[in-house]
Amino acid sequence: MADFEPALQNAVFRYLHSWVSDVKAAAMRYAPVRTGFLRSSIYGVVSDWVAVIGAEATYAMFVEMGTRRMMAQPFINPAIQEYLPNLEVIICEAIDEAKVESGDP
Repeated sequence: MADFEPALQNAVFRYLHSWVSDVKAAAMRYAPVRTGFLRSSIYGVVSDWVAVIGAEATYAMFVEMGTRRMMAQPFINPAIQEYLPNLEVIICEAIDEAKVESGDP
């Protein structure tokens, strides 16, 4: 991505950031709520063309994956799976938008 024109980089970054926001919102919907802390600790960031979605609650992994004493209650993986098919589409849209902005057919 670093070799692409700035307009293309900006477009892809905007679309990727939008995708991460959608995934974060879905994870918040799927998260089980007892106190609300887990839900409030969910984050989504884009840095160096890498999207990171997670939760800062120390027990988030145990809720997501389960333990031998507790069934899994996945919330991040289902959110990612829900929006994963859209990822390729939005990147292609970003590239098309950048082409239009640069005047390239």
